[in-house]
Amino acid sequence: MSIDYIVNRAVKKPGQGADLAILSIDEAEKARSYHRGFEEYEATPLVALPQLAEYLGIGKLFVKDEASRFGLNAFKVLGASYAIGRYLAQRLGKDISEISYRELRSDAVRKQLGDITFTTATDGNHGRAVAWAAKQLRQKAVVYMPKGSDPVRLKNIQALGAEASITDLNYDDAVRLSEQKAREHGWVIVQDTAWSGYEDIPTWIMQGYATLAVEALEQMKHRGSAMPSHVFLQAGVGSFAGGVLGFLASSLGDDMPKVTIVEPEKANCIYKSAKIGDGRPHKVSGDLDTLMAGLACGEPNTISWELLRDYAAAYVSCPDYLAATGMRVLATPLKGDDVVISGESGAVTTGLLHLLMEAEDGNAARLRDELGLDENSIVLLVSTEGNTSPRAFRDAVWYGEYNDREEHRKKK
Repeated sequence: MSIDYIVNRAVKKPGQGADLAILSIDEAEKARSYHRGFEEYEATPLVALPQLAEYLGIGKLFVKDEASRFGLNAFKVLGASYAIGRYLAQRLGKDISEISYRELRSDAVRKQLGDITFTTATDGNHGRAVAWAAKQLRQKAVVYMPKGSDPVRLKNIQALGAEASITDLNYDDAVRLSEQKAREHGWVIVQDTAWSGYEDIPTWIMQGYATLAVEALEQMKHRGSAMPSHVFLQAGVGSFAGGVLGFLASSLGDDMPKVTIVEPEKANCIYKSAKIGDGRPHKVSGDLDTLMAGLACGEPNTISWELLRDYAAAYVSCPDYLAATGMRVLATPLKGDDVVISGESGAVTTGLLHLLMEAEDGNAARLRDELGLDENSIVLLVSTEGNTSPRAFRDAVWYGEYNDREEHRKKK
């Protein structure tokens, strides 16, 4: 078993491709300044894994562990909280830098703006983030989940006071349902994908995600490490990947690392768009039934696609077993390394890196050589979620489901 990949032969230097202004250092710092206003804010750990790095034959390996983010077990709250904050500030005629989180949830603002309902579609983490942010800012949330969503994730959303349900739709159709309900009821849709006429909130979400990249670079610097040479980023619609890549391009310029975009093979809209190669985003359809529920998205964010198209070094379409491999590697570390509890969407980049460095031939070995991964490489990964689906975690880590031999048997 291996992977499918595309190397970007037309990768551009920062500033020579898509506009990076929305993810400038100033914009990223503005987002982090807002996040710092929450009592729950604390920079998430940057975990060094020196034993795994030595085993894989690379120089250094860092994993940004988002499981502790705002107590919600995933990074998504960075985008949702910032987007909702910016929306409320805009309604007040202010820039987000002119008003704090505490002011936005005050009685005076609540009286001025009245009741607002935010709605979204989600496999779980984003919806939980929207529900939490709405509750913090004393507003309401309605959340729609695609078929196959873990009931535990539904309960986590409902526990925050949101109205939430699992539909019989795939993710992209659930997004359309949320959009329809927003039009019918005058709600505000908070989605991390963009389309024509809906671009402000997705842009704010991407800017919110940049907070974790600001933290990561600072943490590497404080540890005395050089900046990363290689970064692997997960993509669903591409908002997280675009937000982090865009900030790295803005802040590091010509020294930006080689960024590889990683997707499930059953929901690989960024990979497909790169493979077609006409410069436009393309969608994939179907049930999008992948273990990596947080990445089960078929239609790219039109804003982030341009950044990924111009500045990413490669795009990889991965089988589900790589996510499970990553979960096992992080949860059962080599002696001397710390444990990282990562969910299926959070761990796929670790699984891919493991495959690339272990491969003796085939696509994985060729991609490793194309990327120049070797004993001098400094690799940054982001574990975007913790154990948000206990059932999936147990199946993969405890019971050994989703492995390369199992996948090989299925294909025979």
